[in-house]
Amino acid sequence: MIKVIFASTLAVSMVLYAADNKGVQNKKATDSNLERLPPIALHQLPKRVVRSLQARGCKIPQTDLEPRPNNVIRGEFAKKGQTDWAVLCSRGGASSILVFWGGSTKAPTELAKAPDDAYWLGNAREGFHYYRQLMVADRDYILVHYREYGRGQPVPPINHDGIDDGFLEKGSEVYYRYRGKWVSLPGAD
Repeated sequence: MIKVIFASTLAVSMVLYAADNKGVQNKKATDSNLERLPPIALHQLPKRVVRSLQARGCKIPQTDLEPRPNNVIRGEFAKKGQTDWAVLCSRGGASSILVFWGGSTKAPTELAKAPDDAYWLGNAREGFHYYRQLMVADRDYILVHYREYGRGQPVPPINHDGIDDGFLEKGSEVYYRYRGKWVSLPGAD
């Protein structure tokens, strides 16, 4: 099984940014200002996915650094020709990626859970921004980043999309489904 873990770089970055106690207090105060959209506001989602997200108590956190709505993506994450949905679901101060296979609401996959406040950057004077964003990672994106940052590890055959889980302007990690398991691949640095 191929398994490459690049999350440690992202985790170290998040710890370093959260180290300033004053900044953490300001981030927590700012967290109440994070716009989290109700699933019903995301008109591109199938209705059954909206109902599933509502039943789970999900809100979709929005970065104000990219066009809205964001953190909802559609791609072929399992196999070519199957339309899947990935949504960043925030509840209880933490977000995780929920993947709905073929738009089905049965047994969505949950991955990459992290505290919402780990993705706040800024300062009290200039303000804070939420920096976590999901994007579709197509074959070209995956291969370009793998060649740049893969460090000689073997890459699985890339024949469908991956999910790019990004800390905007800092880095990202690509989740790629291979042989029924998630493989972590390098994204942007």
